[in-house]
Amino acid sequence: MRSANKLSALAVTKATKPGLYGDGHGLYLQIAIGGSKSWLFRFQRDGRARKMGLGPIHTVSLAMAREKALECRRKLLDGIDPIDQRQEAEQERKLAKLKGMSFREAAERYIAANKAGWKNAKHAAQWTATLEAYAFPVFGTIDVAAVDVGLVLKVLEPIWTTKAETASRVRGRIESVLDWATARKYRQGENPARWKGHLDHILPARSKVQKVKHHAALPYAEVAGFVSELRQADGIGARALEFAILTAGRTGEVVGARWDEFDIEAKLWIVPAERMKASRQHRVPLSDSALAILDALPREKDNPHVFIGDRRGRPLSNMALLMTLRRMERGEITAHGFRSTFRDWAAETTAYPSDMVEMALAHTVGNKVEAAYRRGDLFEKRRRLMADWATYCGRPTPAGEVVKLRGKADA
Repeated sequence: MRSANKLSALAVTKATKPGLYGDGHGLYLQIAIGGSKSWLFRFQRDGRARKMGLGPIHTVSLAMAREKALECRRKLLDGIDPIDQRQEAEQERKLAKLKGMSFREAAERYIAANKAGWKNAKHAAQWTATLEAYAFPVFGTIDVAAVDVGLVLKVLEPIWTTKAETASRVRGRIESVLDWATARKYRQGENPARWKGHLDHILPARSKVQKVKHHAALPYAEVAGFVSELRQADGIGARALEFAILTAGRTGEVVGARWDEFDIEAKLWIVPAERMKASRQHRVPLSDSALAILDALPREKDNPHVFIGDRRGRPLSNMALLMTLRRMERGEITAHGFRSTFRDWAAETTAYPSDMVEMALAHTVGNKVEAAYRRGDLFEKRRRLMADWATYCGRPTPAGEVVKLRGKADA
């Protein structure tokens, strides 16, 4: 019995009964119930039976079908699955059809699609700026499907050890754009900018190349002397810095403050969620010293901002507090560092509970169980805390003195 070439061209033409007719070595004539005829190659791969169509008989002759089956057997001999190879070729064909979208275009579309969910327009601007500065010059015009590990490393390696934080952000943003392109079928395969299990084997960890830099803080024992000096300085920047110290607020929260956020009669400042780092509304009790700053501030018609800037209708610049420190020749400390000064003062010289201090700093209470039960914000107790802090900032305090509470802080 012949093991191959069992069929003839005449037999193929005359056969009409539905079923499979073997020609040998995995090649079959397949007749469907409706009478259509086609070629089928059957094989075993990793213990699994597979079937691969080779085309209809009106297009593929018996001789052509035998040649196709032979080519499939050769691929199997080389360890290649012909079905998988054909599917990969089809994917490449589809990708080739979609070619023409550069990495820059993909990034612009990603930013446009996601900026509505970002906290503010500044975030979108930062995305564009970092990609413009580092990624676009290297592969901005290259097809997004062609971006590989080599190109990603060409962007990251020059800045990985010198600008660790920036490099980390650039990597993450490239990864997000490439993920978007993959989801939209503009590229396929692994993401060459992925960190875990990929670039972490090529680049040193950020913690190894750059130590975490904490915001330089003034020791709490020196804060009263500093505030006394600050009160001698002129300008809106100096007033904003003092207000930030007295409220333990962040620079952005202070310079972005608007008059409609304040209830002067209730001695209250409500920072809306969209201006808070944790995206949650924050109520700030105002001490008499903080209220005095607000009362003395100049106002500009049609300008809703509390701390007005040099440009009409605009708020104070984020850099104003830093520039005030530099003019005072105190460039070794930062405005944000006064939040640490406040925390150290509360921990070392008062009996106020730590969770109350964390709430004053607008930090989330770490213990989830405690946070679930403590649904309030301890506002009235924090009012006493901030009054004591303002008193401390307003007078020199001998080292080791403990601030006396006006009652039980945890009552």
